[in-house]
Amino acid sequence: MCGRFNVSSTPGLQALLDSLGLSIQLPPPRYNIAPTEPAPLLRFADDGLEWSEARWWLTPHWAKEVSQRYAMFNARYEGLSKSPAFRKPFARQRGIVPMSAFVEWRGDAGRKQPWLVTNAECALAVAALWDVWLGADDKEPLLSCTLVTTAAAEAFKPWHSRMPVILTEEEQRRWLDNDQLIADHDPLFRPILKMSLTLAPIAKAAGNASNKDPDVMNPVGELIELPQD
Repeated sequence: MCGRFNVSSTPGLQALLDSLGLSIQLPPPRYNIAPTEPAPLLRFADDGLEWSEARWWLTPHWAKEVSQRYAMFNARYEGLSKSPAFRKPFARQRGIVPMSAFVEWRGDAGRKQPWLVTNAECALAVAALWDVWLGADDKEPLLSCTLVTTAAAEAFKPWHSRMPVILTEEEQRRWLDNDQLIADHDPLFRPILKMSLTLAPIAKAAGNASNKDPDVMNPVGELIELPQD
């Protein structure tokens, strides 16, 4: 599960773009990005790999309208090849959402504590799917995306039963290559920590999606290190 994330100007995130051959400078930082808001998306288009802005809530190309009726901001990997909404994007429209950190909540309802999750480089490449909705004749085409999730690694389960599919450098290239078939049970979906993660409690004000103040992402308690599996 992933419901908020940040894109900050870290050397690690710039290095991630450079490693993929994308010669652009990171745009200004954005914090507390929430579903339905614009999100950065790396995808192959006519001119090669590009940085796009996509609505973070997938709208299938065949949808009658843009709707939040179904929770389409995350996609369970187990159903990618079966779901009418995800089948085509899984086969031919895979992308990456680059982020410096994401937010997860831990605790009982009403008392949940937000935690910031990142790695040593503050650079995470999360598997995503995208689609373009054309809509009515008077509507602009809408590019939208969803983040792919897998079952939580054992060490991550105290925070959530699901976690984003974070790709290694080798997996990033395979995932972006839409000429390659990715099987339903490809090892990249395995529920393990492919890298060490750092988790830190942050201000509960992060729960308000309209709060984009970077200060709400500052740790307010002891950091926890989850080692690579």
